[in-house]
Amino acid sequence: MPAAGAPIVIRVKVKPNARKTSLEQLPDGSWLARVRSPAREGRANSELIALVAGHFLCPKGAVSIKSGASGRTKLIRIEPG
Repeated sequence: MPAAGAPIVIRVKVKPNARKTSLEQLPDGSWLARVRSPAREGRANSELIALVAGHFLCPKGAVSIKSGASGRTKLIRIEPG
């Protein structure tokens, strides 16, 4: 469990062009995100940020892509609220 006030960093594998949007934690502790948007012009990344913010009940501004913005596997940073 992170210390109070410490940001959380999660590893997310993104699957764009999915039939439905979902976010699920895998047994290894990483996450799998399915987004409907295509991986063009940052659309999938924008949808991913909104999906993570909704799941963790925080504002979209508290969620950022720490690394992997152009790849399928990303590190997502979630700032405490």
